[in-house]
Amino acid sequence: MIQAAIFDMDGLLVDSEPFWQDAQIAIFGELGMNVTREDTIATTGIRIDQIVRHYYNTRGWEDPSCDDVCERITLKVIELVSEHKPMMPGVMHALNLCKQANLRIALASSSPMRLIQATLDALDLSSWFEQCHSAEHLKYGKPHPEVYLNAAESLGIDPQRCVAFEDSFAGLMAAKSAQMKAIVVPEAHVAGQERWVISDVKLTALNELTIDHLIK
Repeated sequence: MIQAAIFDMDGLLVDSEPFWQDAQIAIFGELGMNVTREDTIATTGIRIDQIVRHYYNTRGWEDPSCDDVCERITLKVIELVSEHKPMMPGVMHALNLCKQANLRIALASSSPMRLIQATLDALDLSSWFEQCHSAEHLKYGKPHPEVYLNAAESLGIDPQRCVAFEDSFAGLMAAKSAQMKAIVVPEAHVAGQERWVISDVKLTALNELTIDHLIK
């Protein structure tokens, strides 16, 4: 029996992935690097410090520090989310269904906690989540399952009794590695890829979610 629903944030609750892409292209461009839209799409769901460190190790720059680059990118995303408030379609439908099914609700994101808080506040969603977890300071971000395992533990619920909602493949791998049921809502341009077969349910939007998807 499923007892809890654990949601990813970026690309699932909020249409922030384009903001992450724009911020990376702009900030890395200031450092003299040609990071393309395709490059940013390939790292969707990966923690920003891991992305920055990857580019530092493979392309390098003198200044600023990796921490400063992460800070610049994160602040730009916070600014854009707070300004545009781009909630994804079906979010309220999904949250209300989870509540109707008497599921505990938590959040497990790769984003820094201050971005999580700023996003939930901007979208007026904070009250829906009993627990919010960031992979920001964990040894490993998604696709490692730790942030999902931490969310389940904070609810006092076995991971196998949790359903995870994801949009990225890295997040989907994290949820499945945590032994959770996984519902994925991939972006349209990658939705046809065969790799999503490891999910338990694949939707084109959260509006398609049903009670049966949650509890069966």
